[in-house]
Amino acid sequence: MSQRPKTLPLLAVRDLVVFPEMVLPLSVGRPKSIKALEAAMVCGKLLGVVAQRDVAIEDPAEKDLFSLGVLCEVVQYLKMPDGTLKVFLQGLCRAQVTALRFSQELGYWQADLDYPEVAEPVTPEIKALMRRILESAEEHFKLSGRGGADALGVFARIENPAQLADAVSAHAVAKNAERQTLLEILRPSERLLKLLELLKADIEMLNVERKIHARVKTQMEKSQKEYYLTEQMKAIQKELQKKDDFAQEIEDLKKAVAEAGMPDEALQASLKEVGRLEKMMPYSPEATVARTYLDWMVRVPWSKKTRDNLEIARAEEILEADHYDLKKIKERVLEHLAVCSLTKGLRGPILCFVGPPGVGKTSMGKSIARAMDRKFVRLSLGGVRDEAEIRGHRRTYIGSLPGRIIQSLRQAGSKNPLFLPDEVDKMGTDWR
Repeated sequence: MSQRPKTLPLLAVRDLVVFPEMVLPLSVGRPKSIKALEAAMVCGKLLGVVAQRDVAIEDPAEKDLFSLGVLCEVVQYLKMPDGTLKVFLQGLCRAQVTALRFSQELGYWQADLDYPEVAEPVTPEIKALMRRILESAEEHFKLSGRGGADALGVFARIENPAQLADAVSAHAVAKNAERQTLLEILRPSERLLKLLELLKADIEMLNVERKIHARVKTQMEKSQKEYYLTEQMKAIQKELQKKDDFAQEIEDLKKAVAEAGMPDEALQASLKEVGRLEKMMPYSPEATVARTYLDWMVRVPWSKKTRDNLEIARAEEILEADHYDLKKIKERVLEHLAVCSLTKGLRGPILCFVGPPGVGKTSMGKSIARAMDRKFVRLSLGGVRDEAEIRGHRRTYIGSLPGRIIQSLRQAGSKNPLFLPDEVDKMGTDWR
């Protein structure tokens, strides 16, 4: 185009950056924009088009507009019944706004325009850049789904480096800030380099997204939609190197193990198990076994204990209040407590109560516990046929549990409760 007017109406667009040789369908509803297009139809169908810096501004001022835009020709113009305009604009060349003024009388922006152009010879280096741009554009279209064989065919026939950079930018670059940056680069070689950099960065991001999608899709085949959403979130967080819920659970377990007050041997075993759990898949059976083990380890009262009350007179009073007669038994219990009081410890023979059902063996144990201010645990062994019930099951079994003694310790919440193993004589009545 030979005629390039120095003063033209100016149209501000807020959701797109126009490039030379680009055809832009536009719906115009702002009064300023409508009047600028009406004025353009009078002066050779030409006007300047610039992008807004902030798309949220409804009525932009001069500071809200970029100074470099495009000279456009109105190819098609249609007035709608609601007063808006449907137009097609054809980008012609870059246009620099040197002065801008708003006419209250005319109701639209008028701009003084300059047309900066930098011509460069097509060197072997630029040809190599153009070839790389075509290759990157093809890869980008395959990954993003935008564009296609028709657009690539058009690009391949372009011999002008400036036109190729603008055409690929218009089709492949989505962010307005990046489009404006490319528009403002006047030298074709620099524009090609910047475009190649943006395409490579976008291709890398698309590859990461595709990798995440492929990983999630593979896992989706094994589970339901809820599992799919959880794994997708986990995959994204893994790419961003952020902690997910499982990692937070590991941190909580480490903190609980450290605060449980375990002896060194148990502490080292628990920390080793936390390390193994951290390397497992969260929903695997092995992880469930490890969680159960650690849950028991941190809930056993390693350091919680009650203070003994070995006052003989108080113990005698409680025993007399709870039981009638049984004088020899009460005397034996008080002797045992007296020895414990003198030796400052409870190491010694274990009290064994023998008698028919209902004579008060279990209730006597409760009274002793109350007299000593200890927790009371009754361990019924009647009907026990498997030593694993007392000792605990092997951890290789799903849902395995520790033995009854450890379970009772956890239930009591103290590491020194008074244990009463009941019905010991019924534990080994068969051939085993």
